[in-house]
Amino acid sequence: MIRLFHVSDVHFGAEDKAAIAWFGEAVRLEQPDAIIMTGDLTMRARTAEFEAAAEWLESLGRPVTVEVGNHDLPLYNLFARFVRPYRRYKRLERMIERPLEIDGVAIVPLKTTARFQFRWDWSKGYVSDGALARTLRLIRRVPKDDLILIAAHHPLIDVGTKSSGETRGGAAALDAVVAAGAHAVLSGHVHDPFDIPYAASGGELRMVGAGTLSTRTRDDPPSFNEIRIEGKRFETIARKMGAEDTPVTVGV
Repeated sequence: MIRLFHVSDVHFGAEDKAAIAWFGEAVRLEQPDAIIMTGDLTMRARTAEFEAAAEWLESLGRPVTVEVGNHDLPLYNLFARFVRPYRRYKRLERMIERPLEIDGVAIVPLKTTARFQFRWDWSKGYVSDGALARTLRLIRRVPKDDLILIAAHHPLIDVGTKSSGETRGGAAALDAVVAAGAHAVLSGHVHDPFDIPYAASGGELRMVGAGTLSTRTRDDPPSFNEIRIEGKRFETIARKMGAEDTPVTVGV
């Protein structure tokens, strides 16, 4: 059995230190095969926050892939946002949007953030044609019969959680990755876990969301997902701090 830890929205700068320690201890004791971090490592994309995030991820000692979240782009420094938005990520560069291949499981990145959008709220999701094309190219390189998991920050469509991704281009991207053979899309952003099916004319997959390890909780306490995989079958378990582990079902 392959075990993945899916974690999101740590928000260094507003992190829950007890939750960070709890997650780190789970990694140390259980040694998952990989860690999928689906964005918002930081609260305000400050250098000190990225340094703390890098130190934390490096300390885990497991293969890691990291998606960029909307909080990981400078908000108030517009020069940095438009000209050098990822400069402060430098120490984490090797982990960013890193495809992973683990014993028949392929983890493929999909970028859902944008430096600029034609709407007031730039925190919401956006899938560009270029980002989708890159993801589809990566899917085509995946060995036949692999389980394909797409890693993104924003849920591609809203799933009834308290917070919303409102991802532009998300529905079309979801249909495209279904048709390409993906089996699940893993995301964060909404700070509550979910695992729900999605059917399209080209097939079906599951949409899986992780909670948060920050102080910015919503309906659930700090949590992360454990994904247990056997062949092409997998189960999502929400690991909630101070509560029982439970299979994830929201909106079914």
